[in-house]
Amino acid sequence: MGKIAINFKTGAIKKNEEIIVGIDLGTTNSLISLIKDGNPLIIKDKDQNDLFVPSIIHLNSNGKITVGQGAKKQLSLDPESTIYSVKRLMGKSLNDLKNQKQHFGYHLSEDSSDELIRVKIKDKYYTPIELSAMILKYLKEEAEKSTGAKIEKAVITVPAYFNDNQRQATRDAGRLAGLDVLRIVNEPTAASLAFGIGLKREESKKIAVYDLGGGTFDVSILRIEDGVFDVLSTRGDTFLGGDDFDQAIVEFWSKKYSIESPKDFAHKNKLRILAEKAKMYLNENKSHTTEWNGIKLHISQSEFEELTKPLVKKTLDCCSLALKDSGLALTELDEVLLVGGSTRMEVIKSAVRDFFKIMPNDNLNPDEAVCLGAAIQADILSGNRKDLLLLDVNPLSLGIETLGGLMDVIIPRNSKLPINQARNYTTSKDGQVKLKIAVYQGERDLVEHNRLLGEFILDKIPPMATGIPKIEVSFHVDVDGILKVKAKELRSGQAQEIEIKSQFSLSPHEMARMLSESILHAASDIEKKSLVDLINEAEILILHTEKFLKNHQSWISPIKDMEIKNICSDLKKQISLQTKESIQLEMEKLKEVTTPLAHQAMDNTIQEALKGQRI
Repeated sequence: MGKIAINFKTGAIKKNEEIIVGIDLGTTNSLISLIKDGNPLIIKDKDQNDLFVPSIIHLNSNGKITVGQGAKKQLSLDPESTIYSVKRLMGKSLNDLKNQKQHFGYHLSEDSSDELIRVKIKDKYYTPIELSAMILKYLKEEAEKSTGAKIEKAVITVPAYFNDNQRQATRDAGRLAGLDVLRIVNEPTAASLAFGIGLKREESKKIAVYDLGGGTFDVSILRIEDGVFDVLSTRGDTFLGGDDFDQAIVEFWSKKYSIESPKDFAHKNKLRILAEKAKMYLNENKSHTTEWNGIKLHISQSEFEELTKPLVKKTLDCCSLALKDSGLALTELDEVLLVGGSTRMEVIKSAVRDFFKIMPNDNLNPDEAVCLGAAIQADILSGNRKDLLLLDVNPLSLGIETLGGLMDVIIPRNSKLPINQARNYTTSKDGQVKLKIAVYQGERDLVEHNRLLGEFILDKIPPMATGIPKIEVSFHVDVDGILKVKAKELRSGQAQEIEIKSQFSLSPHEMARMLSESILHAASDIEKKSLVDLINEAEILILHTEKFLKNHQSWISPIKDMEIKNICSDLKKQISLQTKESIQLEMEKLKEVTTPLAHQAMDNTIQEALKGQRI
């Protein structure tokens, strides 16, 4: 970023001075920040108010784009052309949103459940990337007006649990908005920077960052030592936030006062806005009464606490899992940071305090913390803070499918990023010239229980006998969590690579389910894996035995040949029945019969080699 030239009279930055900004592209609101006089601050608009922009876009019939407060006013007037919570759509498919579609007042494209989602406005379709780019472009242009500087480079934050596809979509949105996105940073990591933790090299701390925004939740456990930010673990939910607390009040009122869900989204949205006001009022008051369509609506603080218990518990369950993943005890944590506007709720503050047994740190404006941290990260990237280093982690294991549908992990979960890891494989058939590389994400031993991220074919492998080709499969996950996979046949140099952009995102609900199931089914998975391993071993034994019989038929007796073929046939039958003990028994029989023949074949080979030679 370099030094920023500031006009101290006006506070403006001199024109043509390049700066790197930090951007919090939020579900509910978005902000943009920079470093001024060594301190992070939110950039103000031309009227000197913080550029606190609602993440809402309105497109009128002429295609005119309105972003922010102007668009928010259109939520009730023109809901079908007003897009909100676009962050929840990033990298999603229609199938991912089948249980949430009723919460959107605009039309989602239903051309195919196999395609990434699109939003229909009038007769045009827009991708979440295009819509997010509109918000980013608005932030960029307003910040340029305010600072008088050209803004082309940015650091953008995302929830720690955003997967490869969602991170790539965020980066693409930045590029579409005319920004060179230097880094995609996890929101909890940015927040810890904003709180000033780790800015002194001698400081050593273990912290939890509890981040509850309008639409997403994240909790991360970090160890900060010698200026190194080490994310030990992350958990989260991209469909849990303050919006869900509002919705809980709407559902409570609907049930209590027998209100039918309004078909008109404008009326539905007015009810949601009243619920949001009630939520904020109950933060400091015992009860709240309002009116909607002539109906008096009442809710008490105790009723609000009771109906939101399941939502609070969801966040605390994530905290438990994150703590377990980190390997730390509760007593080892030095601090808990509260981030995200929804942490202003007393019900959240008290729940976090009771869970962590620590008074949470809420010294910063929770809406601004992530964005301010992004500015500090931008400062680090510019070279102004050479004493700091950020390390993030890979939230789920990555690997490929091997023989028998097994998951072979190449990069384990919670590995530090960036990371390069490789492993060697070979072919399973003679003369094999193609090999399918199927990349999976998950913690189970069998790929059928994990998530397919992508696949490709390594072809033009020189035909060789089984086991001779050496195929190196390498995984590279960059600092933004984007995965690249390369396969190379080392003898011929033939190679193929792809950047994995998983077609559908994996929701943290799914991640949590996959992780808990990996523990729940650990014993049965081990049993299944050992059966698959045994079957693979048995099939290789049959393959080598049949090849041996063919190569040495000149001296093996017909009786012995038939005996071995019968055992092979019985072994194949037991493989099809998948009876472990019977497979082992037939394998032992086969080895017992063939071992003496293998020794005899070796003797024959030696005698042949020594013919006519004296020792």
